[in-house]
Amino acid sequence: MILLRRLLGDVLRRQRQRQGRTLREVSSSARVSLGYLSEVERGQKEASSELLSAICDALDVRMSQVMREVSDELSLAELAESAAASEKVPAPMRPMLNSVSVTSVTGVPEERVTIKAPAEAVDVVAA
Repeated sequence: MILLRRLLGDVLRRQRQRQGRTLREVSSSARVSLGYLSEVERGQKEASSELLSAICDALDVRMSQVMREVSDELSLAELAESAAASEKVPAPMRPMLNSVSVTSVTGVPEERVTIKAPAEAVDVVAA
């Protein structure tokens, strides 16, 4: 099962770490407790839209950018889940999922980019 709160927490943590900032700095700037921000980053707590806005402001990053990254990771996680489910299919019939090509959203239809999903980015739970 893919948990949106986990993906969101991972994106927020990476944003913070790219800036070389501590949890304490961001929690103070966002006016949220250190422990709660830590739980959000670990995917243990759901961030409300107000809290997410405060965290994005503290990180000086647009919420749309954060949500775009979450959306990209969600797409990859869904593909990985699909691939894991297809492992029940005999090998000759199994689709290969090493990477996925997506059309850029920059408005240039010919521009293409290949994204490879890191295995650790996805939690797959067998049904």
